[in-house]
Amino acid sequence: MPDLSYERALIGEIGVQGPCLIAGLDEVGRGPWAGPVIACAAVLPDLNADDAGLPQEVVSIIDDSKKLTAARRDALYTVLCETVAFGIGSTSAQEIDQLNILQASLLAMRRALLALPVPVMGALVDGNRDPRLCLPTQLIVKGDSHSLSIAAASILAKVHRDRLMCDLARDHPGYGWDRNMGYGTKVHQEGLKTLGVTPHHRKSFAPIRARLESDIKI
Repeated sequence: MPDLSYERALIGEIGVQGPCLIAGLDEVGRGPWAGPVIACAAVLPDLNADDAGLPQEVVSIIDDSKKLTAARRDALYTVLCETVAFGIGSTSAQEIDQLNILQASLLAMRRALLALPVPVMGALVDGNRDPRLCLPTQLIVKGDSHSLSIAAASILAKVHRDRLMCDLARDHPGYGWDRNMGYGTKVHQEGLKTLGVTPHHRKSFAPIRARLESDIKI
């Protein structure tokens, strides 16, 4: 289960006197064929307390968002929105096509940090790629399973993106985005065959590029 050991270690490395806020960063949406990448920067209220200033029922179940049911993520999202300072950053399908998915993900993280309502002195980032945040940063592989701040960010980012994809599904029915969140499921593939490519599809991704090329040949 994630805890505060990485947050406290980074505070020790920074070596400041007094309160020091640390952001945990995570992103979701690198694999789907459609929709944006969403990143979140989350700042827990009290890193000196064992519960990080969160309700105990949250601390006992918070984890990597992928390990939680949708119902549990939604419940945690509601509480985290009320207790955690956070910023959301995104990159569109068009930016993903222009930059590539890795660089677009790192850009979303930088935007999430800039969107924070509070200043921070350090950051813990999920993964092994440095998003160049211009402040002390530690990269943590599978960080959402180790850091409480990153776990909070992963839940906030996941629920935010899922709800966005449900909104897009209402505007673009037939692709199943409210269920597959833009991943290349059979329903999504059938939608592409019958309805074609939307502005929210990532045209640099091989399946979408192949669909566009087949349309040109026809």
